[in-house]
Amino acid sequence: MDFLNAIVALSNFVLTPAIAYGSQLALGALGVTMIYGILRFSNFAHGDSMAFGAMVTILITWWFQSMGVSIDPLPTALLALPFGIVATSMMLLATDRVVYRFYRQVKAKPIVFVMASIGVMFIMNGIVRFIIGTDDQRFADGARFIISARKFKELTGLDEGLAFKTSQGLTIITAVIVVAALFWFLNKTRTGKSMRAFSDNEDLALLSGINPERVVMITWIIVAGLITIAGVLYGLDKSFKPFTYFQLLLPIFASAIVGGLGNPLGAIAGGFVIAFSEVTVTYAWKKVATYVLPESLEPSGLVQLMSTDYKFAVSFVILIVVLLFKPTGLFKGQSV
Repeated sequence: MDFLNAIVALSNFVLTPAIAYGSQLALGALGVTMIYGILRFSNFAHGDSMAFGAMVTILITWWFQSMGVSIDPLPTALLALPFGIVATSMMLLATDRVVYRFYRQVKAKPIVFVMASIGVMFIMNGIVRFIIGTDDQRFADGARFIISARKFKELTGLDEGLAFKTSQGLTIITAVIVVAALFWFLNKTRTGKSMRAFSDNEDLALLSGINPERVVMITWIIVAGLITIAGVLYGLDKSFKPFTYFQLLLPIFASAIVGGLGNPLGAIAGGFVIAFSEVTVTYAWKKVATYVLPESLEPSGLVQLMSTDYKFAVSFVILIVVLLFKPTGLFKGQSV
């Protein structure tokens, strides 16, 4: 029984949260890797663009909620999500036309794009904070749990109760559907193949008659979908706070670089590597250890390697190690 309790505790506090968080990071990292692979620069406004998409979705969600519109037991935010994606697409396309297009035309160096994206990041951060404020914003409704700890204890008779939140289940299912749809699009459609050709060899793609501006436009639209979905799922799972999305930039970039920058499969793998690393290092293992170890060896402390306040430091350390020893990442993307 103690072993089963340990498994349940591990699932509750490590496995399920890490899988959900990894799914969110993977979607964000896919956006980073598409921008790097096709537009050839690292977009530092990525986290705040994610916050923008989530913010629009939240505002529409509140509007629906005020009118009594819902899809209980699912969160109303799912109804508002398409509006958030459209708004984010328009914002990213406008930003590209006003800022990045000029630098593409003059064939500016990647560092110029990076500096421009940092400027966009600060502007976007200010806009989001001005509109929705700086505090935590909660917008989740519908059923909170798929499986509640109390019900699980009643069914199994175990001391530990397994709690599986609706937001976690929704995150995992949505991530699988979105990733499958993206890979189908890139590998099976004519547009997707032209985007891959443009990413592999821009000059050859142009000679083949591929319209670069169309490729750029579709890339931004896909990225808008990925980051809005990731941002909303993260907000449903935790809560929405603009500064949190700015902080997410580090683990998202770490995910893309660890997996292999420019490689979609690598972005997904990197997301889960970073998520599991952060969760396992910052989790207090005392409860699990108490179940599996003899009474004489039970720990007195929390058995926590690092406080949760420093979880982003885990991403930073992994990022530095990968850049030093394997700059092309796990799946041999482009070196940084």
